[in-house]
Amino acid sequence: MNIGILGLGLIGGSLGFDLRSQGHHILGVSRRESTCEKAVALGSVDQASVDLNLLATAEVVFICTPLALIVPQFEQLIPHLSVATVVTDVGSAKAQIVKAISPLWNNFIGGHPMAGRTESGIEAAQRHLFVDKPYVLTSVTTTTTTAITVVEEIVRSLGANIYHCQPEQHDRAVSWISHLPVMVSSSLIAACLSETETDVLELAQKLASSGFRDTSRVGGGNPELGVMMARYNRQALLRSLQQYRHNLDELTNLIEQENWVVLESKLKLTQQARRDFVE
Repeated sequence: MNIGILGLGLIGGSLGFDLRSQGHHILGVSRRESTCEKAVALGSVDQASVDLNLLATAEVVFICTPLALIVPQFEQLIPHLSVATVVTDVGSAKAQIVKAISPLWNNFIGGHPMAGRTESGIEAAQRHLFVDKPYVLTSVTTTTTTAITVVEEIVRSLGANIYHCQPEQHDRAVSWISHLPVMVSSSLIAACLSETETDVLELAQKLASSGFRDTSRVGGGNPELGVMMARYNRQALLRSLQQYRHNLDELTNLIEQENWVVLESKLKLTQQARRDFVE
């Protein structure tokens, strides 16, 4: 197939590597000429351009731009596409995107590969990024069977695990396990920086090891992506943050009261519950 990728960053570049290795002809579009040149040189795409018209022959287009650009870029893309072209996106928030694009394009289906790295850009792209990772598809009543079938087939070829849900369900779910952790992790780093004694702060920085590395990783990621998560999934994220604050208050009260028995029972509960999320 001729497959177009609009946005040649980590996700777009990684998609290009895997789909091109399967024999598809990959057409890439980026805002920067230098990114286009790198994508071709790395072997992520067969052709690349800053001109959207390159995607005119694409049978499927993946929109892999930052969240804020998905809708405006798609609107600019429309004149260049055949009505039969299947379009999908990879944004980490779905309700606003699907609501905006679905009325404009019947062959559109929202998507979200739950895969990534702290690094960003075409240089961070890697092969097999999506293997055994969740890939969510958010069809609505107007989504065509063709769009669903075509994107499902491509996603399966990446080795990803497909999940179907409504856009709103997706946004509530990822607010807990993706968007909230970014804000919590960022707050952890900020809290450490609030240490007023320079010697203590420097010692903490030297002693930081795997525990801090694990809990702070997503807070050290792309700031633009964090802002987009908050902007495009605002209500669900606020709900999650408020619940998290409530849980922190509970722990604070137990420690203030030296209620070690109840604290231990809560920690045992979370120890057991974690397995349902990561095992």
